[in-house]
Amino acid sequence: MTFDLAPFVERRRRFAEAIGDALAIIPGAREVARNGDTNFEFRQDSDFYFLTGFDEPDAVAVINPAHAKERFVLFVRPRDREMETWNGRRAGVEGAIATYGADAAYTVDELDAKLHEHAVDRPALVYRLGNPHHDGRVTRLLAEMRTVRTRGFVTPTRVDDPGPILHDLRLRRRPEELARQRRACEISRDAHREAMRFARPGRHEYEVQAALEFAFRQGGSPRNAYPSIVASGPNACILHYTENTRRMEDGDLLLIDAGCEWGYHASDITRTFPVNGRFTP
Repeated sequence: MTFDLAPFVERRRRFAEAIGDALAIIPGAREVARNGDTNFEFRQDSDFYFLTGFDEPDAVAVINPAHAKERFVLFVRPRDREMETWNGRRAGVEGAIATYGADAAYTVDELDAKLHEHAVDRPALVYRLGNPHHDGRVTRLLAEMRTVRTRGFVTPTRVDDPGPILHDLRLRRRPEELARQRRACEISRDAHREAMRFARPGRHEYEVQAALEFAFRQGGSPRNAYPSIVASGPNACILHYTENTRRMEDGDLLLIDAGCEWGYHASDITRTFPVNGRFTP
């Protein structure tokens, strides 16, 4: 999928208008270890992606509408030849500017120092509390800026949740966003049709799941929107059944609740049909 910068520029413009002269700190998602040297599959935080389009872990966006030059700053992992050999390419600070439109970019280890600079003359922070990795950083920033305030500068005295602003922006879809949403739905529709075609007595639920999710990937979806529910017979009475291990029998109904994600837009489709393909009159 080709990266289109324009929608993210427009989203940041609308977000900046809403926060005025406050300073927004929007963290991205972090990688989570599964075991050994393996992490769980990474998915970016939806609010962070909505504003930046940046799909790497451990990044932080700082939006400072009143700043003379650095209104949109990305803090990212540095380029690292060895780590990129193991885990894939990184944008680095150069790519954060060239590809993702940041006014400035720094490595993430510079975040604390730069936040001190950006917080001067800002009356409020816009940050969602509840992030175990960043809450301490924000509370320390507020405490340390009190000293700056005694020297006559304006510094943040409150923390506002960005959620109401961002979620209202995300709720009101623009044409290009609706097109991505429809594409996610189209891929999921085609996958459900393939699952209906593939299902038959004697096959297992996980085989139908495999056919369904193959169609997701074939359509260009990188991931499921949520774990696929492929529930035959009595399993359909379990609302969030995900074992998907039962061998289907003639006369069973099969409930499939599954959807894919495309361009960070999710679909959600549920259908129930007879495994043998014959409905009763």
